[in-house]
Amino acid sequence: MRRWLPTLGTLLAAVVLQVAVAPHLAIGGVVPNLLLLVVLTFALIEGRNAGAVGGFTAGLLFDLLGTGPVGVAALVFAVTGYLAGSLSENMFAEGWLLPATVVFVAGFVAEFSYAVVLVLLDAGVPLGETFVNIVLPAALYNGALALLFYPLVARFLRREREMTTFSRIG
Repeated sequence: MRRWLPTLGTLLAAVVLQVAVAPHLAIGGVVPNLLLLVVLTFALIEGRNAGAVGGFTAGLLFDLLGTGPVGVAALVFAVTGYLAGSLSENMFAEGWLLPATVVFVAGFVAEFSYAVVLVLLDAGVPLGETFVNIVLPAALYNGALALLFYPLVARFLRREREMTTFSRIG
């Protein structure tokens, strides 16, 4: 991590927003996962190792603030951050559509993986019902928010080059 202070500040701001604002943005009982959006944005900007470290940190904070078993989100966010960061090396597009698509797919995989791990831990989560009522709507919601969220967070985290339009973010 080259610039840990803006990253840490972004993660802490995402934690505060996740606790204070995200429950009020719920649609149909589905709460957006702002921490996951920050982790995926960070992974796409900084790469796989930073994505894994940021994912583990954000996931651990998410676990400590939630009611689920501690460590599940840390594991899922770390793996998702690593995989999304691996894609950043192969992304050549200058626009925002490819990163937003990656955030949507990675968000879907993360939500599904979280549900599967909870089922494996016998946490009383029915996988089929969870998939239909939480995983798919959350992936769509986070994907839609990524269209707004990714350019803003990417602009904040990328300080090394000047960006004047959204077409340069990506």
